[in-house]
Amino acid sequence: MRIVIDTNVLISAILRDRTPEAVILFSIESPNVEWIASTAIVAEYVGVISRPKFKLPPDLIQQWVQVFEASITMITPTEIIDFPRDPKDSKFLNCILEGQTDHFITGDRDFSEVPEQVRSLICSVNQ
Repeated sequence: MRIVIDTNVLISAILRDRTPEAVILFSIESPNVEWIASTAIVAEYVGVISRPKFKLPPDLIQQWVQVFEASITMITPTEIIDFPRDPKDSKFLNCILEGQTDHFITGDRDFSEVPEQVRSLICSVNQ
């Protein structure tokens, strides 16, 4: 199973011990799950967890960067999907389609307005 994980699920996993953390841990530990991302998505992951407002210690940030490097299958999307609702999230849609993923795990309600070819792949996580 190939998945893409939205940044909001990742940050919730890091900050809280609830469902998002279980999703990330399952994804990393399961040999049947392949976490897919693009360079743009990983850059967003790192940028968000590095924000001063989260007050994450540098060693924890570095541990997560190592998790990304060890656990994510990187792809380079060539198809560009326009997402007017939130243009900065189009990188996720591009990755979902190019990576031929089975599921997109998010807590962002904006994705309820995605194109039809992606809508069936969305798995909402209660954060």
